[in-house]
Amino acid sequence: MKIVDIIEDKINRLPTNYVFTYSDFNKEVEAKNSIIKILNKLVTTKKIAKLSKGKFYKPQKTPFGLLKPPAYQIVKDFIEQNGKLIGYLTGYSVYNDLGLTTQISNQIQIGTNKYRHAVKRENYTISFIVQPNKITKDNIVSLRILDAVRFIKAIPATTPDEACIRLKEIFRELTPEKQQTLVNLALKYTDSVRALCGAILEDINADEVVTAKLKNSLNNITDYKIPISETVLPAKTKWRIK
Repeated sequence: MKIVDIIEDKINRLPTNYVFTYSDFNKEVEAKNSIIKILNKLVTTKKIAKLSKGKFYKPQKTPFGLLKPPAYQIVKDFIEQNGKLIGYLTGYSVYNDLGLTTQISNQIQIGTNKYRHAVKRENYTISFIVQPNKITKDNIVSLRILDAVRFIKAIPATTPDEACIRLKEIFRELTPEKQQTLVNLALKYTDSVRALCGAILEDINADEVVTAKLKNSLNNITDYKIPISETVLPAKTKWRIK
């Protein structure tokens, strides 16, 4: 079988919007230059599309045009490497999924344990948020919630009051065990995040044992400037939120 036939056959078996590179064909074809040449030719003939240098995908065709790959596919090399989890989608990437905004952004944010400069891929800007906790598959949901608390003033197309109302619903939906997990992870975040988490948990009548860790982690003299009204967050004054 010709190299081009081998490559096209494998691409045909890939799901739509799956992002791949020449290295995905190394097992079938050893000649790197030949693979790259064939992939670029397939882009020219519009059988596949190019996301960025060395990255391609099989676009999903609709009556309105070609769909872009989902955020995870665009940045999966920043999330997992050699089977090891090194990051997670957060921030602008998941605000819509959390019900915090209806806006879809072309900015993708990734939580990671190491600082990285922002990069561009096609029309997307990919930025990185340093996560102080160890990243595991089990704690990603909690980390995303905490990131939303951390950046509550920057959530697009909503106000801090509106975002806080939704966050209270999210916190309320957590089991007591998951609330405790979230608190344990929050201890490595900034004081203002811990204060806001504490006020939210108190407002939804979470167990005092859960909120005590947060309360004990804060000093009694620092105020936190977070523009949320007392109507939305009655416990804010107790947690020194101004």
